[in-house]
Amino acid sequence: GTILGEALASQAALHEDWGGVVPGLARDAHVEALDRVVSEALRRANMSSADEVDAVAVTVGPGLEICLRVGCEGAKELALRHDKPFVGIHHLEAHVLMARLAAGPASVPFPFLTLLTSGGHCQLLLCTGVGKHAVIGSTLDDALGEAFDKVARLLGLPIGGGGGPALEALARTGDPNAIKLPVPMRNKKNFDFSFAGLKTAVRLAVERAPEDVRSSSSFHADVAASFQHAAFSHLEQRLRYAMAYCAAPQGAGEQGAEVQGTVRTLVVSGGVAANQELRTRLQALCDSTAAPGGSGEPWQLVVPPPRLCTDNGVMVAWAAVEQMRSGQSHEAEGQEVRIGRYVGVVSPSINQSVSQRLTALMRRRGRV
Repeated sequence: GTILGEALASQAALHEDWGGVVPGLARDAHVEALDRVVSEALRRANMSSADEVDAVAVTVGPGLEICLRVGCEGAKELALRHDKPFVGIHHLEAHVLMARLAAGPASVPFPFLTLLTSGGHCQLLLCTGVGKHAVIGSTLDDALGEAFDKVARLLGLPIGGGGGPALEALARTGDPNAIKLPVPMRNKKNFDFSFAGLKTAVRLAVERAPEDVRSSSSFHADVAASFQHAAFSHLEQRLRYAMAYCAAPQGAGEQGAEVQGTVRTLVVSGGVAANQELRTRLQALCDSTAAPGGSGEPWQLVVPPPRLCTDNGVMVAWAAVEQMRSGQSHEAEGQEVRIGRYVGVVSPSINQSVSQRLTALMRRRGRV
């Protein structure tokens, strides 16, 4: 696919002073920016009006409902006015499919394993087709992006544009081994995540530090680096389990998803995927991960460019292209906009049944 034109309206500065998103302000900003952003995107695509587009796509959820409704109502009105198909897109599927635009669909064929990590979600999905994503692991409490925000706020960093970028920048100057923080769920052999305990450990480390140490910039950098190291070690461990499970004979097919073909591609998407340290560590993980018995090719890692990892309209448009290419029909006339609906197939977490199989698999490979 080729991006013909795009436009972005950021609310980072608007919410900076509030330390987070204020729903009413966010809704008003959506209303104010909607027509302007649509016009700018059309202009950059060298289109005189929406008559020249093939369809109108919009995020229907999950997200802040009062903001989603602004976009949905505006998109439906635009589709009806210009007699275009109306395509409702699930926000998370848009993140997942973004990798197929960035690398090309031929380079990222189904099936593939996805780590989706953002401010609101942390999931492992087995993706077998457009609209077909089996959730095999989820966070039990907080999302990693939220944990980044909380730690950034604890250290007094600016979080208007998200605490992740600020914390990542600070961590580059710190020692990741300076503060001993627990890697969550180290002894749990499943695909789920947890970051609440790690957040608490960071807070206690800061509170227990002597006052002169607590106020130093070097200590803040060490906290940031140590938190990031522990969080990413947790992600790596979950991914090792999931990748081993996918590579095991008939392993991936037990998710309740109809898997045809070998799963050897890891897609990482969502806002946290913009983190360069995470990209480096996961590339090393994929390079070192071979098929059972030490044979086979390493896994392919696919991560969208940083600007397309965070929320953007391009991913929504591309998800619509994927849906339409797969033969799904869309009509605006008479279609109810169902905020928050899920587009696709989601299987329940399989962690209750997978722990014993993972243990046996790891034991056969001499890793436990």
